[in-house]
Amino acid sequence: MQASEVRRAVAAAMSTASALGLTADDAVVLHDSNKLTLRLLPCDVLARVAPVADQVAQFEVELAQRLADAGCPVAALEPRVEPRVHERDGFVITLWTYYEPVTPRAVSPADYAHALERLHAGMRGLDVPTPHFTERIEQARRLVTNRDRTPALADADRELLGGTLRNLRRVLGERGGAEQLLHGEPHPGNVLTTRNGLLFIDLETCCRGPVEFDLAHAPEEVGEHYPGVDQDVLRQCRILVLAVITTWRWDRDDQFPNGRRLGTEWLGQMRAALERESWSQPWP
Repeated sequence: MQASEVRRAVAAAMSTASALGLTADDAVVLHDSNKLTLRLLPCDVLARVAPVADQVAQFEVELAQRLADAGCPVAALEPRVEPRVHERDGFVITLWTYYEPVTPRAVSPADYAHALERLHAGMRGLDVPTPHFTERIEQARRLVTNRDRTPALADADRELLGGTLRNLRRVLGERGGAEQLLHGEPHPGNVLTTRNGLLFIDLETCCRGPVEFDLAHAPEEVGEHYPGVDQDVLRQCRILVLAVITTWRWDRDDQFPNGRRLGTEWLGQMRAALERESWSQPWP
């Protein structure tokens, strides 16, 4: 979120909580990207705040309720207030349960895989209109071809990203196979380690596609513990995800911390991954 908006966003979240009878005298910023994540105190509520124009908060609230009802490992909405989206001062605010972090420890790949498998099982029973994962590829391709939006991207890197996105869409599109509702970005930053086990957050990224696309966001060892995975497709999806997130880092409007440094680093990782895959030739 733009620095100039952070103070207003915090004030909007605190005012919303107070109006609902939750005591909010202070706010701690937990995460700041396209939306602001706050811990409101002393009521101990987690607030997610986004500009009205950029949000899909209603979708996330409704999906979280349905997944929780199905017994899926997802973060719960704040139970002391009505589960809905609030709007104030140009922002939308949603209120969630705050989970006190447990003693830091490494999450085992088997536990991660089991939690994701449970999430996918619950998602298979839902009929929810969501974009196909290939729409994310197209969004990235449009960024790559738009020099005004990605002015700092070198020509060779632009060609590499464009070719990778184009060819992987073709390869994955030709495979067929089962598709279903997915989290969309179940990377470690969207997994909470709580006393209730692993819980997934940030459901606004949901899309439809193969489970390997979700697994591509998780640490590599997780895919070894998820049943029925097509390892070739998973390797392709890992490169695809790397190409997409690398492209985002070159967007002139990207607000990700250290984004340009990561974009350069991930380009190197992508080149190395492509060199290991014989099916990548004759890509740039």
